Amino acid sequence: MHDRRNFLKLTGGASLSLPWFASRAMASSSADRQPPRRLAFFYVPIGVVRRAFFPGEANALLPAGNNFDPKKITGRESVKLGVQEFPNTPTLEPLQELKDKVSLITSLDRTFQIGTDVHAQCASCFLSSAAPFSVSTSAWPLARTLDQVVADHIGQNTPFRTIEISCNSHKDNRESIYFDNISWYGTGHVAPSIRNPRKLYQRLFNTSEIDSFRNITDLALADAKDMQRELGQGDRRKFEEYFESIRTIEKQMNRLESLKSELANVTLEEPTDSHLPRGEYIRLMGDMMIVALQSGLTNVASLMIGPERWDTPFLFEGLFEKPMSHHQMSHNQRKFSEQLIEVDKFHMRQYAYMIERMSAIEEADGSSLLDNTLFTYGSGLGDGSTHQYNDLPIIVAGKGGGGFRNGIHLNCDEGTPLANLWLTQAQVTGAEIEQFADSNGVIESLLV
Repeated sequence: MHDRRNFLKLTGGASLSLPWFASRAMASSSADRQPPRRLAFFYVPIGVVRRAFFPGEANALLPAGNNFDPKKITGRESVKLGVQEFPNTPTLEPLQELKDKVSLITSLDRTFQIGTDVHAQCASCFLSSAAPFSVSTSAWPLARTLDQVVADHIGQNTPFRTIEISCNSHKDNRESIYFDNISWYGTGHVAPSIRNPRKLYQRLFNTSEIDSFRNITDLALADAKDMQRELGQGDRRKFEEYFESIRTIEKQMNRLESLKSELANVTLEEPTDSHLPRGEYIRLMGDMMIVALQSGLTNVASLMIGPERWDTPFLFEGLFEKPMSHHQMSHNQRKFSEQLIEVDKFHMRQYAYMIERMSAIEEADGSSLLDNTLFTYGSGLGDGSTHQYNDLPIIVAGKGGGGFRNGIHLNCDEGTPLANLWLTQAQVTGAEIEQFADSNGVIESLLV
C-alpha cells in the first residue's frame, strides 16, 4: 500500500480504507502527496430564528402567524456591505473558538417558483438553484445539483462519486422524496440518501449483514500488524487514532440499536425513533461521512440533518423532556422562539463538532482534512416562520485546498444569487465551469 486510497482487504466480506501515512510516503511522488479537494454539505431544514442567527437582527419583530412577506419584519438594523469580522450572535456561539476556520455569508437569495408548496423547494432545490420556470419538466426549479456537478470533476477516481446521508430515522413517510433529499442526478432523478446508520456503515466498509457481523476493527488490526511495524511513531499514533474512531462508530451504532430495541418494548405515543437521542444520531452519521472523506472513499458528501416539514417529533436530548416537532414549533415562532433558538444552537454544536474533527485530521502535506474541504452549513429557508427564500443562513468551513477565505463575515449585495456561491465553490474545488444555475459570477471576496 503506497497511498491513502489503497484498501486493506480483510476476510469476512469487509474492506477498510486507510488514511495517508508519512512513513509510507518515501516511495510516493510529490503528486501522490497532494491531498484531494473535497466538498461537503451540512443541510439544516426549516430555516433558523433570524434574530439569534444574523447580526443586526437581535431586535427584529416577527409578524404574527405564517406571513410570507419578510419585508413586514421590522426592527432590523442595517449591516454594512462587504467583508467584516465574524460576528458573535447567540446561534453562532458554538463557532466562536473556530471562527478562524469558518466564514458567514449573508444576503444570498434563491427565487421561489410560485405554484408549489413553500416547503417543497427548500431542500430539493437548495443545491440546484435553477432559475424559476427554467425547468419545464418539473413543478419546481430542480436540475442537476452542485455536488453531482463537482463530482463529475473530482469524484471519478474514488470508490463512491458521492455519498448522500439523511438523519431522518423515521419510517412514516409523510412527505415525498423531495422533502428528504438534497442531491439529484438531474430533474426527476434523485440521488437517494441513506438514513439507516447500519446500512451506511455496510455500504462504506462492505461488511456482511448484521446477523453475521464481526468487529471490523479487530480484523483490521490483526491483519495490519506487519504494516504497523513499518510505521514511524507518529504514524502509529495516527493508525491507532483512526481505528479508534472506527471502533467508536461501531460502539455508538450498537448503543443506538440496543436503545431502539428497548424502546420497542415500551408503549409510546410517538414512533420509537422519536425517542432516539438526536445529537448522537447526527454525530454518528457525521463521523462516518468524515471517515469516508478522510480515507478517500469519496471526495463529495452531503449530510441532511433532518427532513423538511416532517411533523413527526425528534428527541433533542438536553433541550426538552420529550420529543418535539421542529416544523410545528416553527409555525408558532412567537410562542416557541426560545425553544427554536436552542434547536438552532443544537444543530450548530453538531456542525462545530464535525469541523473540529476534520480540523484534527492531518493530511499528506501537513494540512488538515478541513483545509482541503469546503464544508457548508445552510438551509433552503431564511426563516421557518415567514418561509422566506432570501437572506439564507450560510456558513462555509474550510479552505477547499487553499483557495477559500476563512474567518470573516461577508455581507453580499442585496439579491446576490446563492448560485454565485455554488459557482465559486465549484471552481475552488477544481470544477472547470463558468456558469452554474442562475449564477451571474463568482464571489471574489471569498477567494484567497
